[in-house]
Amino acid sequence: MSSPHSPVSEHERRSTDSDKQPHQADGLHRSHHIDSGLDVSEDANQGKHEPIMPTPRMRSFRSYDRQESAKPSPSTVSIPVSVTPEKEYAYAEESVGTSSPTPKPYTKPTVIPVSVALTVNTDVGPESGIESPSQTDSAAPKTPTPDSAPPTTPVPNEPTTSGSSPQKPPKAHRYVKSAGPSMLEKVISKTRPTHLPPKNKLEDVKHLKEYEEMMERSRAAEQQKKHELEQRRLARERAVEDSLHIWKREVVPNWKEAIRKPYIRQMWWRGIPTRLRGEMWIKAIGNGLAISKDSYKRCLARANRALTSGSFPVETLAIIEEDIRVTLPGLHIFHPETGPLYSDLKDLLCAWVVSRSDEGLGYVKGVSSMAGMFLINMSSDDAFVCMRNLLERHCMRSFYGGPSAKDDIEAYYRIFDTLLADGVPKVFFNFKQHQISPSQYLPDWILPMFLHHLPFEACARIWDVIILEGDSFLYRAALAIIAVIEPRLFFPDRKELMEVLRGENRAALEVAKRSGLQVDQSARYEQYGMNEEVLWAEIMGMDEWWKDSTWSRLIQRELPDV
Repeated sequence: MSSPHSPVSEHERRSTDSDKQPHQADGLHRSHHIDSGLDVSEDANQGKHEPIMPTPRMRSFRSYDRQESAKPSPSTVSIPVSVTPEKEYAYAEESVGTSSPTPKPYTKPTVIPVSVALTVNTDVGPESGIESPSQTDSAAPKTPTPDSAPPTTPVPNEPTTSGSSPQKPPKAHRYVKSAGPSMLEKVISKTRPTHLPPKNKLEDVKHLKEYEEMMERSRAAEQQKKHELEQRRLARERAVEDSLHIWKREVVPNWKEAIRKPYIRQMWWRGIPTRLRGEMWIKAIGNGLAISKDSYKRCLARANRALTSGSFPVETLAIIEEDIRVTLPGLHIFHPETGPLYSDLKDLLCAWVVSRSDEGLGYVKGVSSMAGMFLINMSSDDAFVCMRNLLERHCMRSFYGGPSAKDDIEAYYRIFDTLLADGVPKVFFNFKQHQISPSQYLPDWILPMFLHHLPFEACARIWDVIILEGDSFLYRAALAIIAVIEPRLFFPDRKELMEVLRGENRAALEVAKRSGLQVDQSARYEQYGMNEEVLWAEIMGMDEWWKDSTWSRLIQRELPDV
């Protein structure tokens, strides 16, 4: 009888039973019991069938099993073998010493993880000459075959092992800028919302053509509008030059009498001729402080002595230098290195600081632009007298008066809020919603008298009327500026609103750059389409609701001591 644990394959048992055709079913029944390890001797006796005779091949396996069980297990040494990361090798389990000519059934391969170390047997195989699996593995590692191991997918960016050629890095995609429209721009619709299904191709081409024609008409209308404004400006300038003889004959000789005539005031509002502007400013500002002509020279001498001895405040001198650098940069006449009027402007500012030091007041940033405007139109002596007297007017003195004039400045803020609510109520309400008060933008306009935000010619004409009419026109010009940029003052974001008021809106700057407009620090609102004709159209349109009596009433209410 066969041993219950005999290593006889099912194929061999079937080949043995094939010789006994009458007992084929019983042989198969017993082969299943033998394969499961059960003793079938009683079943054989009860069934009265002949026992299965062992074949010579089966005897060889039994003798081999006895030899293996009698021999002590050899000593082994564990040697760690380096295994390539991210890979697994599969080895098929095979019976030792089997050489059956018939095909073997497929057995599931055993997968060895990379984290397990391999054990190598160092002893010699059995005397029968059959090598053990450990010896076979140590002598020549078995290469996985397609039948014994599934193919592995290469891992990207896998480190190369020793002996293998290094992988070449993939070539980077080189971006080539297209000269024309991209493929997306060729097929995307410019006239249809993206959430709607695409149009018919013919309809899309038709609408695209209509869109381009509409944009072309819009650009043509914009150019026509600019052309009309330019023609209007040239016509006004010709009218001002043609009225030069009236100015010389009627206004210059008898200033106080001429200014009372209505048509002379209208001429003044249209602009003073450039060659007479300085002279007219001196007459209109006057000399209420009774400053002598030698006053400028004395103050300048004191400033030079202080600079020589080092007693002039270093911080004040640094602020003056910084302020000069941003004074009318578009004119390039006050540049520290190349400007012809740089030294004159610095002397005027230093003398002005010395004259204010007697009153306990210091330098105020922004006054450099005002001094530069005076120097362009008159001499340094006259500019010094005009500066002192103009800044002595109550509104300007409050803004240049330092901390001691804080209450007066707050009163002027309340006056401006009242006028803003009357003139531009929607902007006033939006400012209140976003907590934007006049203190956050009005000083930037009043201190340099709009020279940091408006074009130079527009500022010169505004200065003409401010000098003639007084502080009330400061506020009227400020309201006109807000009226011009009103469409930009309805943003729901406070930060964007402040950028618009400071003239630093990025979207507007980008549009101005594409149109070729050079925006400098002396005309920040030019990017919004602000020019002399547009601004003055708003100023003249305020005649419907602006009244000088309203200004006087507000001054009496907020500043009763003035």
